[in-house]
Amino acid sequence: MTSASPFTIEKIDGKSDARAGFLKLPRGDIPTPVFMPVGTQGTVKGIMPRDLKEVVKARIVLGNTYHLRLRPGSEIMRERGGLSKFMNWNGPILTDSGGFQVFSLPNLRKLTDDGVAFKSHLDGSDLFLGPRESIEMQDALASDVAMCLDECPPADASQVEVEDAVRRTTLWAKKCADAWLETSGPNDGRNLFAIVQGGRFRELRIRSTEELLTSNFPGYAIGGVSVGETEEQMLEQVAWCAPLLPKDKPRYVMGVGTPPQLLKMIALGADMFDCVMPTRAARHATAFTANGRLNLRNERFRRDDSPLDVETDCFASREFSRAYLRHLVTVGESLGGVLLTLHNLRFFVSLLEKARLHILTGDFEQWSQNWIERYEQV
Repeated sequence: MTSASPFTIEKIDGKSDARAGFLKLPRGDIPTPVFMPVGTQGTVKGIMPRDLKEVVKARIVLGNTYHLRLRPGSEIMRERGGLSKFMNWNGPILTDSGGFQVFSLPNLRKLTDDGVAFKSHLDGSDLFLGPRESIEMQDALASDVAMCLDECPPADASQVEVEDAVRRTTLWAKKCADAWLETSGPNDGRNLFAIVQGGRFRELRIRSTEELLTSNFPGYAIGGVSVGETEEQMLEQVAWCAPLLPKDKPRYVMGVGTPPQLLKMIALGADMFDCVMPTRAARHATAFTANGRLNLRNERFRRDDSPLDVETDCFASREFSRAYLRHLVTVGESLGGVLLTLHNLRFFVSLLEKARLHILTGDFEQWSQNWIERYEQV
């Protein structure tokens, strides 16, 4: 496919490959680097869309094609004008292809070049997901950014298995591009991104990147880097791919990572990230701070009247004591998870806002090294 890039670069860091840019989307411009909260089933777990805007200050959220295809379904979503409108977010939406969830199912039945046959995790009914089905659902969701269907092999897959996944990922990307051109998306300024695969094999990562570049997508993701690898392997795979991707197009690393990992991948030239970590950790009484993680079930917080984290500009971070938050989570009050979710998401979003600021001011490399060192001194 041929598509003009929706991305402009404002500045590149002088001592790393970190970039500050803008991604122009139908529902708003996105300053990058950017962290995208995950809204799996039409909601970011535990918080209202209003707070997502006003407290978390998210610029874009991620929706899950697999789950939304099952419930409420493409017909309901299309009738209601897409996911953003349906959930009263009314901001930019990125949707995954649904493939990652399908490949994670234990009852996968048959994989062919046409797609994958599987059984619903809800009722066991027979389902099929191919490139066209994925694109049709993402069009119904009216995604600002839709993702090509790809095959994501596990971290321990053999080279032969990963090589076949790369071949199929390229094939599906071309089929997705053809299906996308038949939707209203390109005329509405919406975008389809391709996904690089290749696992832990450098030559396959390079092959996947080069094959996808021939179709000239408006943006590219680096996939399969959160499926069981070590941090070293994860960063290595991003380092292989990022320099090969077009400098004038956005680079999205899918499904990662910890705060230090995000900064390290920004230094490698990545622009966009999503991860369930901040919301999942909040539901397990864990808060992220500049001084590392805090497990609020720990006895040491029982009489700690200090705010959760005064360095994060969120009312949940500054106006509630650690002792009170510990009380909420230990007695099972849902408010504890809500407040920690607000804090964790704002922490992740604001970290990338700070990274962008330091890229623009020219001291990103030193700032990020100092920040990581402080975070890891636990």
